[in-house]
Amino acid sequence: MADEPLVLGIETSCDETGVGIVRGHTLLADAVASSVDEHARFGGVVPEVASRAHLEAMVPTIQRALKDAGVAASDLDGIAVTAGPGLAGALLVGVSAAKAYAYALGKPLYGVNHLASHICVDQLEHGALPEPTMALLVSGGHSSLLLAPDITSDVRPLGSTIDDAAGEAFDKIARVLHLGFPGGPVIDRYAREGDPDAIRFPRGLTGPRDPVYDFSFSGLKTAVARWIEAKRAAGEDVPVADVSASFQEAVVDVLTRKAVRACKDHGVDHLMIGGGVAANSRLRALAQHRCEAAGITLRVPRPKLCTDNGAMVAALGAEMVARNRPSSDWGLSADSSLPVTETHVPGEGHHGHGHDHVHELSSQNLYP
Repeated sequence: MADEPLVLGIETSCDETGVGIVRGHTLLADAVASSVDEHARFGGVVPEVASRAHLEAMVPTIQRALKDAGVAASDLDGIAVTAGPGLAGALLVGVSAAKAYAYALGKPLYGVNHLASHICVDQLEHGALPEPTMALLVSGGHSSLLLAPDITSDVRPLGSTIDDAAGEAFDKIARVLHLGFPGGPVIDRYAREGDPDAIRFPRGLTGPRDPVYDFSFSGLKTAVARWIEAKRAAGEDVPVADVSASFQEAVVDVLTRKAVRACKDHGVDHLMIGGGVAANSRLRALAQHRCEAAGITLRVPRPKLCTDNGAMVAALGAEMVARNRPSSDWGLSADSSLPVTETHVPGEGHHGHGHDHVHELSSQNLYP
């Protein structure tokens, strides 16, 4: 095995079929097949549609990644896959494919955590993560503050959303404004033409007795929807740009304020922001401003690496190999509610002899 492990990563937790290939901290290929257009007419992700799309896209996407990277499947040092959290059916497609490829190729298998992968992907952009790292993960399913002393084995949840995640709130407000799905990019675009101070929308869980690191966007979503409905009921035009800007400001104000506070409280001088909402231009700008004022170094991957992708799974898999973490056994299954504290799933009674375990099974000649 080379000093820098060559790992293929598979991501199917939601509606993106992502396959990435990483050598150490270097990204060689990032192939994505999205089914977002198939979900748009429903106004959200339909699990059964996503699972079928993953099935159809899996083999072609893996082949495209290998071609883009200029490597053969036999060159790989391991195969990593998102084992959870996510949509159960969608996860199962990815896990089944990863097990099949790992078994057929005689390579170790690593079932990894989706959230930890979102943190680890920043290594492909900015090099090794400092330890500990504070991470703010914001997406359609998650709004979390995490402290990561070791991304492969020790990720500690400090706070999370108690209702709607930030990305979910963006989608719902976009729907009320008739802007389509997904909501994040389109609201970001309209907000650039609007006034973020035009309407003072509520900031959830920011009172003196509220949980310091938890998030809540349900009340904000309801307040914005009622404001829009009142305008329409009065026969007035809804100022879409101002509503978008004011709503977006309320979200990113809370996210950045709590993240910077967590860094200060825990003596961490680096903040990493990941997840799909990390592509939001205002979140990036406000985070940069507040981090600079607090003497905190901000790390945010480029937008394409913030959304769900196979590169982030490969990045965490490569780190698992480099640190000699235990590989998963063949009992690996998808866990739709896998806690972030479980950065990977080694499997019951298995203690890390990935190559030996795979070759032992391969020698049974169950595969031609």
